[in-house]
Amino acid sequence: MILMACSSPPPPPPPVPAQLPIAIQSARGIDIATDAGGVLNELTQNHVDFVARYYRGPESRWPPLSIGEARLLSSLGLKIVAVWESHSRTPGYFSYSSGFSDAMTAYRQAKAIGQPPGSAIYFAVDFNAQGRSFERIDEYFRGIQAGLAAASGRIPDYAVGVYGSGAVCDAVKAAGLARYAWLSNSIAWTGSIGYQDWDIRQGGRLPELSFNHDGDEARDDYGAFQVASGDFAAPLHFAPAQDVAQRTPQPGQSLAAAQLVQPGNQAAAARGRAAAAALPAM
Repeated sequence: MILMACSSPPPPPPPVPAQLPIAIQSARGIDIATDAGGVLNELTQNHVDFVARYYRGPESRWPPLSIGEARLLSSLGLKIVAVWESHSRTPGYFSYSSGFSDAMTAYRQAKAIGQPPGSAIYFAVDFNAQGRSFERIDEYFRGIQAGLAAASGRIPDYAVGVYGSGAVCDAVKAAGLARYAWLSNSIAWTGSIGYQDWDIRQGGRLPELSFNHDGDEARDDYGAFQVASGDFAAPLHFAPAQDVAQRTPQPGQSLAAAQLVQPGNQAAAARGRAAAAALPAM
């Protein structure tokens, strides 16, 4: 008699633990046109995480972010979001030259208040851009990239953010000209409804605050920072600005043809500075 060997089937593999989604860190903030120093009690008592404040041209009637205001906000644990706004509602203003000039001015103001390298400066496009306006906006942000590179010496110290409609945020980010997007509260503007690739989203007023402002929500890394009373503080995000390729294309040059600014090759920046110098005084 031949006996057939019998064996039991191998045991099933152990179950794989379910992968939990990574939690999205959210923050609650405001943007305000005036010095926030007079409303600090309301901010700290109502769980505001960040305040967005403006760098501005000398022609503006509104006060820009100052070093004293930045230090005061930081000392209370509030984060700061910096945004440049100048002629942002005028479609004809946007050009490579104005972008270069605005970037240089914003850079100087950022350094003056101690904004740490690696954090962001947002640049505002405050109208419902359509059609050929996108060509001007594209050139404007190319000028911003060149201006920040020239001001920093090589690799820009600051990341670029764009404020505007969903269509503007999408176009500028898709072209590689901004890392961060701040979606305007003007939801009737092109592409705004349903736009999800935002880092900051503007909303209505927070009802518990008595002063004029816009409410905002932010998620994960949105380019915020704090400053110290003496030396510069570290930016409140993890990826340094130089980790994203900062390209400096010339006027009319496609993004794909743009090159990184290399040591000793500042011709692009020099041409941009010359173009910016030719702008009429505002």
